[in-house]
Amino acid sequence: MPLDGPALKTALKAALGPEAGAGLETVHTLLCRREAAAFQRAAKSGDDLLVACTQESRLFLQLNEQTEGALPLSERPIRFVNIRETGGWSKDGLQASPKIAALLALAQLPDAAPVPTVSYRSQGRALIIGDAERAARAAEMLADKLDLSLLLHPGQGALPQTRTLPVFAGEQVQISGWLGAFEVSWTQRNPIDLDLCTRCNACVEACPEGAIDFSYQVDLSKCRSHRDCVKVCAAAGAIDFDRLPQSRSESFDLVLDLSRAPLISLHQPPQGYFHAGDDAQLMAAVLQLREAVGEFEKPKFFNYKQKLCAHSRNEQIGCTACIDVCSAQAIRSDASRKGKAGGPTLAGIIVEPHLCVGCGACTTVCPSGALQYATPGPDAQGQRIRTLLSTYARAGGKDAALLIHSQGGGAKLVGELGRAARTRAAVQGVPARVLPLDAWHTASMGMELWLSAIAYGASQVWVLMTTEEAPDYRAAVRAQMAAAQAILHGLGFKGQHLTLIEATDLAALDLALQAQPAQSVPQVASYRVLADKRATLELCLDHLMTQATQLPDEIALPALGSPFGTLQVDPDRCSMCLSCVSACPAAALADNPDKLQLRFIEKNCVQCGLCASTCPERAISLQPRFLLADGGRLRKQMRVLNEVEPFCCVRCAKPFATPKAIELMLAKLGAHPMFQGAAADRLKMCGDCRVIAMHSNPNEVRIDQL
Repeated sequence: MPLDGPALKTALKAALGPEAGAGLETVHTLLCRREAAAFQRAAKSGDDLLVACTQESRLFLQLNEQTEGALPLSERPIRFVNIRETGGWSKDGLQASPKIAALLALAQLPDAAPVPTVSYRSQGRALIIGDAERAARAAEMLADKLDLSLLLHPGQGALPQTRTLPVFAGEQVQISGWLGAFEVSWTQRNPIDLDLCTRCNACVEACPEGAIDFSYQVDLSKCRSHRDCVKVCAAAGAIDFDRLPQSRSESFDLVLDLSRAPLISLHQPPQGYFHAGDDAQLMAAVLQLREAVGEFEKPKFFNYKQKLCAHSRNEQIGCTACIDVCSAQAIRSDASRKGKAGGPTLAGIIVEPHLCVGCGACTTVCPSGALQYATPGPDAQGQRIRTLLSTYARAGGKDAALLIHSQGGGAKLVGELGRAARTRAAVQGVPARVLPLDAWHTASMGMELWLSAIAYGASQVWVLMTTEEAPDYRAAVRAQMAAAQAILHGLGFKGQHLTLIEATDLAALDLALQAQPAQSVPQVASYRVLADKRATLELCLDHLMTQATQLPDEIALPALGSPFGTLQVDPDRCSMCLSCVSACPAAALADNPDKLQLRFIEKNCVQCGLCASTCPERAISLQPRFLLADGGRLRKQMRVLNEVEPFCCVRCAKPFATPKAIELMLAKLGAHPMFQGAAADRLKMCGDCRVIAMHSNPNEVRIDQL
């Protein structure tokens, strides 16, 4: 790498303090081989140890074990960071010292707090689904490790003569569950039950049409109902043409699907399900299946706060963003769940942690923060972003572009770009101003972190997606970016700050990373990202407004993906029933105990639509926007959306209803015989006066007499 040792030492001192560069007297070029003694001396020092090389991490760990006097890893873990492919192997590697200092500072942050885990238990009971030949071949490779059963497509391939495994034949196969808890159901229609068949071949010999072959299933298109096969199978009783189609179901720990088209067509199928459409996929699946016996754990990737959820209230549906975006179908509605008697139903969603794969897209699209990513949480991720950007700036870096990429396909593509820049003249590599930041999944970071990065001084935030990410994730990230970018443009910041980079090859990624910087904030923010999404957004937007070059009264936002906005209430429709108030999950709507008013705090509104779906008169519509009037103070203040004077009883003059409610009641009941003539005034009376009026004229017909 063309490292500038003195410049890097200066950058580290500027970024991390005078002591940070004290040990940087030599820039090692062959540390893992010729200069390994330098690592061993550092290992014996007992200090925290950070090695700026990931390629030979295994070698360094072995050297630590073999070095007398070095602390064991249990007492002093060794951290590794890649500064080569991400910085040094670039055409402007000599200018990458601020970035390298930032990467070194990022690597020294403590690990995120541990999170709860989700457990799986597999006893190795596996089902192979497919045609007979491929299923038998797969079974040969797995039989010594797993307890196997076969579910064959009827009539597809010959079965072996020897019965060594349970075999079923079925159609309309349905699979649900996950590793250790799969439920597989199918319909058995063929007259031959493979579970009873002894494969004596008497039926094959007896059938005059050749409708039965060594798949031991009847080809009904050839069968002419001689039923000779039934006679010769009398002892086993495996053939029954009068048997109705049977629905069968069995439980399994693992499923190997050899069908041409996967029976579970999700982008993220459940753990324990493997589809192998060709031989290469089959070998990969077999290797994983052989190791899939025992107890396994994975992180519980999310936290869910039901009280903040804007999905449903009182069996009315509002926001469905998380359900729509989940590629693993791990989230389902719980809208019908009943609440406490007399109170609103606080039903929301159910997230099945065994199906969740940790993409985090649900947390990105969640407008209220009810779903929160936990591995790491937004506060820990915010600290990483702040450390990276602040270190880069203190070391003299300018126009930082934050490149968020996955730890899998994204990291691999970035590494390949760095390697190509080392060997190919036409490839630029990762520019000195581009700061890579890895994530378990790129969709797990949303608007509050992107805008916080801009507030911390980033010129741009780029999210790299490869073939790993589902199409739904890309659409969701685009929608969120469109809303965030609209706010930045509305505040006067010039350029494209937020970009989704969809790259599947080096040329596309190399070109995307050469984009020109966008306008940065003059002064960086000092707040910390909080665990609460809405609170972080408020802190971020408040800072961006102080740095804005323009403050219009409002910024129009796209209808899709906007977490901000107002409500429009049609006063000609609204009856002031206030059902919307009880439905609002964010306390954006409120009544007034002293007046007939519908009041609203725009800052709290998450644009979930529950108020609109609850309103019986359909008087409410949503208007996505970001309100800036009065310096943004108006959106934080309570204002009146609708107000009416109460309707007063025509007998005692006591206010008891809204004019619209009386109007609706007159329209519905005015033609009823009970309310004709003078009795029509009863509809305009309060409850007490209505009773008095009914009993003061005994000749009138009462409701209980109708």
